Amino acid sequence: MDITKARRNVIEQQVRPWGGLNLRANQALSDVPRENFVPEGFQGLVFADIEIPLSDNAKMFSPKIEGRILDSINIQGDESVLEIGTGSGYFTAVLGKLADSVVSIEIDQALSASAKKNIDALAINNVDLQVSDASTADFSKQKFDVIVLGCSLNAQSQKLNELLNTGGRLFAIIGSKNKMQATLTTRLGDNEWQAKSIFETHLDYMQGQEPTAVFAF
Repeated sequence: MDITKARRNVIEQQVRPWGGLNLRANQALSDVPRENFVPEGFQGLVFADIEIPLSDNAKMFSPKIEGRILDSINIQGDESVLEIGTGSGYFTAVLGKLADSVVSIEIDQALSASAKKNIDALAINNVDLQVSDASTADFSKQKFDVIVLGCSLNAQSQKLNELLNTGGRLFAIIGSKNKMQATLTTRLGDNEWQAKSIFETHLDYMQGQEPTAVFAF
């Protein structure tokens, strides 16, 4: 496989046609070697339009979703980012290329350790990897310009909304199992937020935040 050509093709054939038009973000996607973060056994699918499994509870985004997310949040070079769900660390590394600083939370210690090894190998030093349950983590003394969730929520989270600086953006996939919307929430002021749906998709729920099943008889 010609890796350089494959990276270029994934941008031109998957990311851009699906709405990922942010040139700076697409360059970062190309610059970070995705193949370094894909588990053994899936190297042949490194640029395929699929979610690649990392564990029983985690998957890598497909390339086109990555591009669309980056296009919607439009990270500026002087901004701070909170990522919930480090996963493989590939998207974390891309965020590190685009932002001033990144805090990334991962509940699975093994995934976080693997991500750290691969990110450190690229000398990306503005990423802080933490092993924690994001649903109970205390960020009360921090604010962020961008928040990205690598998992879905059943409903909007006011707790996360409050972590945004004014002008900050929160990307989350929200909804029921059969009807989810990728949503961008922007903080307009101290007590004002605006949410808009971007596209339909599906993602596993945040661990521990799965909605309780309701049975009808």
